[in-house]
Amino acid sequence: MAAEAHSPLAQFEIQPLGGPIHIGGLDVSFTNSSLWMVIAVAAITAFMLLGTRKQAIVPGRWQSLCEGMYDFVSNMLRDNVGQEGRAYFPFVFSLFMFILFANVLGLLPGAFTVTSHIVVTGAMALFIFVMVTIVGIVRHGLHFFTYFAPQGAPMWLMPLMIPIEIISYAIRPMTLSIRLFANMVAGHVMLAVIGGFAFALGVWAGWLPIAAVTALFGLELLIACLQAYVFTILTCIYLHDAIHLH
Repeated sequence: MAAEAHSPLAQFEIQPLGGPIHIGGLDVSFTNSSLWMVIAVAAITAFMLLGTRKQAIVPGRWQSLCEGMYDFVSNMLRDNVGQEGRAYFPFVFSLFMFILFANVLGLLPGAFTVTSHIVVTGAMALFIFVMVTIVGIVRHGLHFFTYFAPQGAPMWLMPLMIPIEIISYAIRPMTLSIRLFANMVAGHVMLAVIGGFAFALGVWAGWLPIAAVTALFGLELLIACLQAYVFTILTCIYLHDAIHLH
């Protein structure tokens, strides 16, 4: 059921642009969510091209931003995965930039936050889970499955520990996706509710809600950046586990 126009949840409604498109019984319509994914990718591309077009020895403002992003993700990989993580830098960097830009662009008036839908965050988390599992099996073969038998644990505890480790490993996509999705939804709902109070009370009577919206927007901007970092660093930790096991 579509959310009512005045509902704080209306901003999360996915709508087709230009009419629905069905192929083989599947709805492949280009939606507002698709549009903002394209905008996020275009913004990242423009940001990187703008920052790297000169490649000056003394970097300018945009080049410093690009190099700062590069160094930030590079250091994150090195600290959490080690030198073996360099091979996965393009993927991790792309993941971080996409989530960061999608989160921040979603704060613009009239924008759509693609990371507020669990189908998006879940797809990313599931891809990471499958990729990390494949990396572990390719690198270690059947020895990878010793990951579910904690080293140093007594044998009599293994019948209990192994199922716990398997369940803990299997729910990674769920926890990874829900964390990002829930934070985005909660923050945008709060912004919509408090912003509605400010609009209803008017400019003079609504100064307190307006101040609250301003402060909450700053907090949401911080959370948008923080959630991109959390999602990415957890990906690095999962890569570490797959490469180094225990």
